[in-house]
Amino acid sequence: MAEDTWEIYKDNSGEWRWRRVAPNGNIVGASTQGYVNRSDCEDNARRNGWPG
Repeated sequence: MAEDTWEIYKDNSGEWRWRRVAPNGNIVGASTQGYVNRSDCEDNARRNGWPG
């Protein structure tokens, strides 16, 4: 069984965001704000289930 994938990326404003994508391509979770530091973005993703 395929698992969700997690993407950590910079948005158009240059801030870090994350999103969780289901195997069918649907986005099933995403950060509600951008982060200046990647580590802050990763911390938020962990709180939302990202295994790291």
